[in-house]
Amino acid sequence: MNILVTGVTGSVGSRLAPRLRRDGHVLRGLTRNPATATVDPGLAVDLVEGDAISGRGLDTALEGIEVAYYLIHSMEPSTNGGFDARELRSAENFARAARTAGVGRIVYLGGLVPAGGPVSRHLASRLAVEQVLLGTVPDSVAFRASIVIGAQSRSFRLLVRLVERMPVLAVPAWSTHVTAPIDERDVVELLARAASSDRVSGASLDVAGPDVVSYGELIDRIRHHMLVGRPTLSLKHLTLTPIASRLSAMIAGEDHALVGPLMESLGEDLLPRDNRGPALLGVRMHRLDAAIERALRDWEATEALAAR
Repeated sequence: MNILVTGVTGSVGSRLAPRLRRDGHVLRGLTRNPATATVDPGLAVDLVEGDAISGRGLDTALEGIEVAYYLIHSMEPSTNGGFDARELRSAENFARAARTAGVGRIVYLGGLVPAGGPVSRHLASRLAVEQVLLGTVPDSVAFRASIVIGAQSRSFRLLVRLVERMPVLAVPAWSTHVTAPIDERDVVELLARAASSDRVSGASLDVAGPDVVSYGELIDRIRHHMLVGRPTLSLKHLTLTPIASRLSAMIAGEDHALVGPLMESLGEDLLPRDNRGPALLGVRMHRLDAAIERALRDWEATEALAAR
């Protein structure tokens, strides 16, 4: 099939592209700046310049495409409106252009939504994007995932940096909430198989790893695999205030505009409505410890971990 991968240089897209090539698909990538995009030449990915927020280049990128992967997020600092407004505009532009081009399916990776609890601005934006894509191209597929465990996953990198750089692991009140992190390898496999499976047509699927842990336990698992001894201090009265997220961003060396919305999503349990996606697509899921160890090995292959 002819497949477009947006976000082809990102943490998921850069791993999805070679997986799709192994299935024999013809790939095209959408990027804002082809001159600076880093893609393995051996993948034979045709890079097209475009921008979903403005709509520039979408018609060219989607021409002749059968399946399009929408892996675009717009949480970078910008003067062009809030990230949720930019994400909605991007999704509307992309979905409209895909329908016009005759694209049969859009495959989207979003985030888990809390059951019955308040939805953070970050996750509400992901849900709005999903509704636009599936509403415009009905044969599309949406996956909702919790924290992706991978060397380039922003959420995972934040937690690793906190473990690495804090002499005492001070965990706020949100550390007691639970979720089911998912191995990056499993995310990639689910996405790849969704390109051609009739079993997931028009579906919105929650996908999660087999281990349910609190965020505090997740931090402790990461600390264990990093071979780092750190005392843990539970700050039960420290909630997800702007101060808490700003401190975490500063310690991890991340931009608060990116970290803040992610951390706001930790204020509720994030568990799947069901986990039928892996069964529908025949994917066996990795356990959490295997996912963390693999992600740390991938990290160390290109970048030293000071605390390891």
